[in-house]
Amino acid sequence: MALTLTPVKTEDRAGLDFSSGDTVRVWVKIPEKGKFRLQAFEGLVLARKHGTEIGATFTVRKIASSVGVERIFPLFSPMIDSIEIIKRSGARRSKLYYVREKAVRDIRKKMKSVRVVASEEADIEEAEAPAVEEKTEA
Repeated sequence: MALTLTPVKTEDRAGLDFSSGDTVRVWVKIPEKGKFRLQAFEGLVLARKHGTEIGATFTVRKIASSVGVERIFPLFSPMIDSIEIIKRSGARRSKLYYVREKAVRDIRKKMKSVRVVASEEADIEEAEAPAVEEKTEA
């Protein structure tokens, strides 16, 4: 006789076949005014820890408003309505924590290119402005 203490179907959750590098959409129950609403959190799985035991967790990272957001979800949490696997990927590592630094480096590289372009445009505008004034005086 199996005693269930949680409304989660543990066999279904343990049977989910996703790993690091996969993109998943986690539907989370958010309590509001005595009711629950569902909110999706879609991102890259950075790590999956503790296999399929009761304390199993997985970390999901997404970019929201150009800021990296990470959440650690318990695999068997009753606050998770469902987990959808959006895209599978073949990662060579089991923990993808290096993605954090890689994202920061890419953003800094983009910011440097934006700064250079902005300063060049300002120089061009400054160089053109006096030439126009000289022509109007003559």
